[in-house]
Amino acid sequence: MIPKKMDKETAIQLKFLLAKMNVTDRKVTIDLDNETIEMEDDYAIDDILESAGVLTPARAKELQEEVRRMREEWD
Repeated sequence: MIPKKMDKETAIQLKFLLAKMNVTDRKVTIDLDNETIEMEDDYAIDDILESAGVLTPARAKELQEEVRRMREEWD
């Protein structure tokens, strides 16, 4: 999929519409044919493992939960 840049006003309007639906994730995929919205996780476990070196699956889950909590605090 090739990303397409949008103007700032369009981005603001889309964020407003999504917020009305309680969608606050930074990345989403909108499927107009199926009328669905899929939230994308910015940091998958694979990304954490790749950037942090070799981790146990348990430690990777801990880090993922910590990232999730931090994001909730930022919002």
